[in-house]
Amino acid sequence: QVQLRESGGGSVQPGDSLRLSCATSGRIASADYMSWFRQAPTKEREFVAAISGSGLSTYYANSVKGRSTISRDTAKNTVYLQMNSLKPEDTAVYYCAANYRSSYLRIQNYDYWGQGTQVTVSS
Repeated sequence: QVQLRESGGGSVQPGDSLRLSCATSGRIASADYMSWFRQAPTKEREFVAAISGSGLSTYYANSVKGRSTISRDTAKNTVYLQMNSLKPEDTAVYYCAANYRSSYLRIQNYDYWGQGTQVTVSS
């Protein structure tokens, strides 16, 4: 059984930074991708960033590219999302997810999800 637990969200001002963490347990080592998604009120859940199972490749949505970095610490079984220069449009619940079927963009390929952590960017 895979368990994911996000933390690190909060209320910040535009231009601030946050680092989200996803603590993992279970067969994460065999995941094709570990990813972050987000969902704003009244909107569909959308892809934010992914890191490959090898840790050698990372992928970002255009909306966060250049402002965010996904990384992982295998010793701590934790995946991170560093977000800088936050904007009000980054406000959403952020979810960590594990993918064992490749094609990191397809939300249907993710079998395991965390409960989410709220990020609010407002002045």
